[in-house]
Amino acid sequence: MHSLFLKVFLWFWLATALVIGALLLTTELTRERQQFPVYTGMDKAMNAVARVTVETFEREGREATRKLFGDAGGTPNATFYLFDESGAELTGHVAPPRAAQETARRATATERIVRGAPGERMFVAHPVTSASGRRYVFVDAIEPRNRFPDNPLVQALRILAALLTAGALCYLLARYIVSPVVKLRAVTGQVARGDLSARVSPLLGKRRDELAEMGRDFDAMTARIESLVSAQHRLIRDISHELRSPLTRLGVALELARRRAGAEAGGALDRIGREAESINEMIGQLLTLSRFESNAGGSGDAEIDLSALVREIADDADFEARSRNRQARMTACEACTTKGVPGLVRSAIENVVRNAVRHTAEGTAVEIALTCEVVNNRREALIRVRDHGAGVPEAALDKIFQPFYRVEEARDRQTGGSGLGLAIAARAMRLHEGRITATNAADGGLSVEMRLPATDSAQ
Repeated sequence: MHSLFLKVFLWFWLATALVIGALLLTTELTRERQQFPVYTGMDKAMNAVARVTVETFEREGREATRKLFGDAGGTPNATFYLFDESGAELTGHVAPPRAAQETARRATATERIVRGAPGERMFVAHPVTSASGRRYVFVDAIEPRNRFPDNPLVQALRILAALLTAGALCYLLARYIVSPVVKLRAVTGQVARGDLSARVSPLLGKRRDELAEMGRDFDAMTARIESLVSAQHRLIRDISHELRSPLTRLGVALELARRRAGAEAGGALDRIGREAESINEMIGQLLTLSRFESNAGGSGDAEIDLSALVREIADDADFEARSRNRQARMTACEACTTKGVPGLVRSAIENVVRNAVRHTAEGTAVEIALTCEVVNNRREALIRVRDHGAGVPEAALDKIFQPFYRVEEARDRQTGGSGLGLAIAARAMRLHEGRITATNAADGGLSVEMRLPATDSAQ
C-alpha cells in the first residue's frame, strides 16, 4: 500500500471505528441493565393473580389451577408456581426448580417479596393467606430478557450506518489533507521533466494552511531555479555568439598569413587553423546543447523514417571514415518510424556514429544496426552503434553522457573530441521519450544503444 491518500483514509476510518466500538462497549458495560420487567406498579396486580390462584385451588382443585396457569402463564418469559407452608408445589404442572422452592421458603418466613440475583432467572414470591386461614406462596418465575434490547439485525444496521458515515467523513478529510500533496507531486514531475515554468500555487486555490505554504515555497524555489538556468543558457548563447565573430576574423587573418608566410611557418599556421576549427565546432555544439536544455526544439509530431535516416547517416560517416582508414557499415536496417523533430533525431544519431568513427581502431568498421522490438507491450526502434576501439572503463559508462566529460583528457584532445556529442545525443533522446545506454562489448569496443518509441505505421 503505497498511496498516502489510502493510508490516511484507512487510518482515520480505523481510528473512528475503534472509537465507536469503545463507546458502544463502555456504554454497554456501565449502564444499569433492565434484565427483568419493571415491577413498580405491578406488584398489586400480581398479588391479585396470586389470590385468584389460591381461591381457584381451594374451590376447584388442582386441575382447575393447572388450567388457570395454562391461560395466565403461557408467555415465554414467565412461569407460575403455587407452594403451601411446607414448601410443596401444589399444582404439579411443572417441576419447580430449587431456586423457586428456596424463594418460596424465604417468603413464607419473612412474609415479603423476594427477587433473584441480577443477571439470572428471577423468582418473585407473593405470600397469600386464604379465607380459610391457610398460608400459600405464589411464585412468578421470570426469564431474563435479551442482553441487547433490540434485534441483533437492528444493532448491526446501526453500527454499519455509523461506520459508513465515519468512512464518508474520513474520506473527505483525507482527500482534503492529501490533495495538495498530490498536486505538488504532479508539478514536481513536470519540473523533473524539464518544465521549470510549472507552479503549484494556482492549483491550491485559497488554502492558507501549512501545505499551501509549502506549495508557495516550492514555487519560489522553482522560480529561482528557472531564473538561474535561464541566465546560464543566455550566458552560454551570448558567449558562443560573441566568440563566433573573432573566430571568423581569425580565419580570414589566417588565410592572409598563409599567403605571406614562408614554408617554415606552414605547420604552425595549420595548427592554428585546426584549433580554430575545433573551437568553432565546440561553439556550435554548445549552442545545440543550450537549445536542447531550454526545450527550444520541442518534441514535435513529424513522422520520421528511421531506416532512411540511419542509412543516410551511415553513408556519410563511411565516406568520412575511409579517409582515415576506417569504415562505417549497416549490419541491419528494418523498417521503423517514429515521431519527433527530424533535425534533433538526426543530430543524436549522427553524434553517436561520429564518436564511434573517431574512436574505432584503424582498419576496423563501425557497425550500425536498426531493428524494431516490442518491450513491455510498447514498440521501440533500437539503434545500435558499435565500434572496435579501446572501450570505456565500467565506472565511466554513465558519465560519458555528461557535458564535457572526457575519459582520457589527452586522447580526446588528440582526436578532437569536446565531450559534448554524447551529451547532445542523450538530451535529444530524452526529449523524444527515448533512452540511450552504453556497454563495453565482450570482444572489445563500445556499444551504444538508442531506443525511441516506434509508431504503428512501421508494422
